[in-house]
Amino acid sequence: MKLGSFIVGLIVGAALLGIVGWKMAPGMMLKEYQSPNSVEQTVEKLKAAALAKGWVVASIKPLHKSIKKHGGGDLPPVMLVNLCQANHAFNILKDDASKIVSVMMPCTISVYRKGDGKTYIGAMNASLLGSMFGGNVAEVMAGAVSDDQRCFIKAAMN
Repeated sequence: MKLGSFIVGLIVGAALLGIVGWKMAPGMMLKEYQSPNSVEQTVEKLKAAALAKGWVVASIKPLHKSIKKHGGGDLPPVMLVNLCQANHAFNILKDDASKIVSVMMPCTISVYRKGDGKTYIGAMNASLLGSMFGGNVAEVMAGAVSDDQRCFIKAAMN
């Protein structure tokens, strides 16, 4: 009887842990910060901070314009700032097992206006993402990429 209760408790505990993890994952994986600046100013500050750290600004894409152009309707500004740092990318992609991570490259930080009229910055939690992959990806993403990302966001919010 005690063994049966233990097994049931273990199963229920594991299920509850899975549910809590599933519900918390989006909030842990995606981070949002309110910027005191306009969308345009925030994008420019992100860009300047990235360039100062030796990153390449691969592109700045007005997603809201593309959506409208292709029939999706009007949205407030949603800008995608695509960033790349060649050494970090190389260190992740040099191993065949890590090449799949290329689907998330370049690093993208979004800047958008919500219905409240305020500007926000959205970013993936590079540290948590890297940790999920482990190995070399974790070393690069949870280290330098995460540190730089925090620096860019802090600069954009000043």
